[in-house]
Amino acid sequence: QVQLMESGGGLVQPGGSLRLSCAASRSILSINAVGWYRQAPGKQHELVATIFNNGVTNYAASVKGRFTISRDIAENTVYLQMSSLKPEDAAVYYCNTVPPWDDYWGQGTQVTVSS
Repeated sequence: QVQLMESGGGLVQPGGSLRLSCAASRSILSINAVGWYRQAPGKQHELVATIFNNGVTNYAASVKGRFTISRDIAENTVYLQMSSLKPEDAAVYYCNTVPPWDDYWGQGTQVTVSS
């Protein structure tokens, strides 16, 4: 069973940038699609970015043009580069398969966007 661990969250001002990392316990190419999700208090998980094992990417309209999902196959890691951050981007960010597998939800990493 693959394990996924998120890191890289923190406090950033509006307009700032942050890079999140999702480290997998085995090759990410063994997963058909890895996604970054976010969850704000009182809200459902929102899928914001996906990378398929062939390298194709998808983005939610709310983040397209600002966020970039990428991977380092050798390091078994998927990244989310976030730029031009807005207060509404604040949430706990998780990585998981797409569609999500319930057993794969981890602790997530907190992203706070505030001045």
